[in-house]
Amino acid sequence: MITQTVPTMYFFGVTTGKSSSARMFPHWAKILGLKNAQLVGIDLPINAPPADYRAAVEQIKYDPLSLGAAVTTHRINVLRAARDLFDELTSDAELCEAVSCIFKRNGRLIGHVVDSYTSARAMRQFIPAGYWSRTNADILCFGAGGAAVAITTYFLVRAASADRPRRIVLVSRNPGKLAFIRQLVASLPPSGIVFDYVENTDPRRNDFLMSRLPPGSLVINATGMGKDTPGSPITDTGWFPKNGIAWELNYRGELDFLRQAQRQKALRQLQVEDGWNFFLIGWAETIGTIFGVSITPDLFAQLAQSAAAVR
Repeated sequence: MITQTVPTMYFFGVTTGKSSSARMFPHWAKILGLKNAQLVGIDLPINAPPADYRAAVEQIKYDPLSLGAAVTTHRINVLRAARDLFDELTSDAELCEAVSCIFKRNGRLIGHVVDSYTSARAMRQFIPAGYWSRTNADILCFGAGGAAVAITTYFLVRAASADRPRRIVLVSRNPGKLAFIRQLVASLPPSGIVFDYVENTDPRRNDFLMSRLPPGSLVINATGMGKDTPGSPITDTGWFPKNGIAWELNYRGELDFLRQAQRQKALRQLQVEDGWNFFLIGWAETIGTIFGVSITPDLFAQLAQSAAAVR
């Protein structure tokens, strides 16, 4: 364990040094009045040994000036490896069986998930109220990890009935992740949403699934491909739904999925969104939670403007 000399927030990721957060945090700390606080990245390979996740959580639990962490790719694995180290899990963390935000209150280590809130807020910026009931469109989500769980949870628990899609198709190469979401859906009251679960590793089949979507549907890349791993879940010959929306949850990396969507933007009258606002909203919420700062709309606007300068 490292004994920190200044208030420290950690970032559990894969290639944290490439994230805009490293350049952004000093400016945000100044805006938020966090004085000499620092951000320290901890790079962990995908599906790292449980002992590595535990060591990262123990650093926060036992060092007084280690105040918390943002967790991205490793949300589910961190909780599985270190659940006993947490004194408390919020209801969202319990429901999603994941942690994306680790923080302390009165000496207690708390695991939380901000993603269902932040994904909803990000979607509201490009999907108007009543869109789903008006269009009868579907959602096709490539990936069934922490981000997909959070998005699914939002539609199941928080979204109004008029703001729920007719159908959500979840695609993953990992049967365990699909089984978890299936169990999550079954454990909650009926939502009126039809769920399909597809175990698949072939991008050509993903192309086919995309081709079957009704107009206006939302296609999400929540796989980490294009950032944490190379490639895209679809091929260059896959067709996005006409008048649809393509949402790349990543904002950095090769972003193959984003580029594939951009090439069809005019032809398919496609709305293309990257993960930048999702990233900013999530980081603002996480930093505010860890340091006990309320992020007002005006304050968020300042943070977003500051972040754009160092993107």
